[in-house]
Amino acid sequence: MKKSTLFLLALAAVGLLVLPLYLKGYGVYLLSYWLVFVVATMGLNLTVGYAGQKSLGHAAFFGIGAYTVAIAMKAGISFWFGLPAAALICFVVGLILGFPALRVQTIYLAFATLGFNTAVWLLMRNEEWLTGGTFGINNIARPQLGGISLDGNLAYYYFVLAVALLMALLLWGLLRSPWGKAFTALRDNPIRAESLGVDTRSYTLLSFAIGAAYAGIAGSLFASLVQFIEPAPFTVGASIMMYLMVVVGGPGYFFGPMLGAAVGVLLPEWLRFAQAWYLFVFGAAVVLLMIWLPDGLLSMPDRLRAKRLARQASALRAASVGVPGPRA
Repeated sequence: MKKSTLFLLALAAVGLLVLPLYLKGYGVYLLSYWLVFVVATMGLNLTVGYAGQKSLGHAAFFGIGAYTVAIAMKAGISFWFGLPAAALICFVVGLILGFPALRVQTIYLAFATLGFNTAVWLLMRNEEWLTGGTFGINNIARPQLGGISLDGNLAYYYFVLAVALLMALLLWGLLRSPWGKAFTALRDNPIRAESLGVDTRSYTLLSFAIGAAYAGIAGSLFASLVQFIEPAPFTVGASIMMYLMVVVGGPGYFFGPMLGAAVGVLLPEWLRFAQAWYLFVFGAAVVLLMIWLPDGLLSMPDRLRAKRLARQASALRAASVGVPGPRA
């Protein structure tokens, strides 16, 4: 992690502070929606991009966070208690879900997390006494902060932005710490990491637990943003979309979730002019992107740099033997 990351984060924060002042109500709401998914995919990026685990169950934690806050507020409990409770519950459940990763990897782990997502979704759908089932939970209030109501779209947007920036700073600090180095060592070469003294078992569990906590916080913000929740947004399809956001943005890149969530949330809105064709256009764009940039959009500067260095090395080799090198 470079210090320039912090500068870019501050620059993005300034832009996001000013941007809503030029947007109408729905535009501000859509930006809040995007920020919620940025927070959620930050956690998934830690699990998938930095720690190298495969997870297709992230939407389940997103849903657990949303339902925790919604049920708590319906019971008269403050949002400010529900949000940390959601993060804690998701952390513990994520810790438990991490145990299969100690025994299975790659596609087998992906299927295990997919099964977890399906089980949680079925609980949300069938346990009507707790979740409302397919009828859901409505009239979820937005919180107050120091006597200031966050009910309006603009006020709630700035609250979500503040939470997103806080979570980004925490992640930035984590990735700069020895924990961050241990996560990337676990991703790059688990056997070598263990030989160097990294407790791969603990860091595997932590990657799932911390990623799940981020999803729980995002789910809490989501519940108060949309003010109505039911099981549909927390399906396996939603987990796949979150995974796609990480992959498109660039797994293991700090700003990957921002770009990936923009592709997954904002791009479909911009393509609505295509009406019935917009999903096809969106899907085709993603497929082409994965063909040409399999490491995500943010890998483009690295790929261009690698090509330039390869051309320079080829030219030096050609010059050393006295033959013309390739044209730039």
